[in-house]
Amino acid sequence: MANLKEVKERIKSVSSTQQITKAMKMVAAAKLRKAQDRIIKMRPYASRLSGVLTNVSANMEANVSSPYTVQRAADQVLIILITSDRGLCGAFNSSIFKAAMRIVKEKYERQFAQDRVTFLPLGKKALDYVKRRNLNHIADHSDIFGRLTYDESRGIANQVMQFFADGRFDRVELVYNSFKNVATQIVNTEQFLPIAVETGAEHEAATEYIFEPNPEYIVEELIPLSLNIQFFKSLLESNASEHGARMTAMDKATENAGELLKQLKLTYNSTRQAAITKEILEIVGGAEALAATR
Repeated sequence: MANLKEVKERIKSVSSTQQITKAMKMVAAAKLRKAQDRIIKMRPYASRLSGVLTNVSANMEANVSSPYTVQRAADQVLIILITSDRGLCGAFNSSIFKAAMRIVKEKYERQFAQDRVTFLPLGKKALDYVKRRNLNHIADHSDIFGRLTYDESRGIANQVMQFFADGRFDRVELVYNSFKNVATQIVNTEQFLPIAVETGAEHEAATEYIFEPNPEYIVEELIPLSLNIQFFKSLLESNASEHGARMTAMDKATENAGELLKQLKLTYNSTRQAAITKEILEIVGGAEALAATR
């Protein structure tokens, strides 16, 4: 059985840890409110823009195309990993890594074996992961969440789009957590490039469009905008999910610390009681020994 000093020191340590986890939970909750507001406002716009793109593409002539819709054999693959900068958020990051490697195994095993799969890490945890596993990776945007703005996101998205247009990569995949609620994050894996534009034969447009100045200009402007919005939405989803996951993890850690403190206090009291009882017995035994010698 541990002595009183050891138990008391452990109680002090656990209590200090509980205060830290409680503070981290409150900070995550404050950040979550802001991040949640941003993604809730973004979703309708992104959804509507996607719908407009679908309807517009259905009205276009077959000879109108975009460099971002070109279908090529997936010889060179880019996988974008969107994670957090910090840990202490449960399985938030590990689920992304598992999903990414599952995509590699199911869709790009041949390319991976030929060293033709490259990763773009967004978040310090993603950068640490690809470096630790010696995976091919490009750029360093690990600090993107420290200054998450549309302009920052657009810069990265445009770079990726240029890589695809230049033929450096034939397929671009996004892996990120989407926000459902505080306790639930859903891992999303979706193809970013090339985008599948439906033609009139595949999709009956809900709206008739008059193109001005011409369909080529509309495609040139609308598709890059849609891709930029989709990319920024993915970052916002991941950011909100991170704070939700951290808030949940810290709440659970605080509860666990409370349960541990109860057990430690019981141990402390029983140890203290045993020590007092032992001292009383020693005093009684000593008094009886003295009485016996008289």
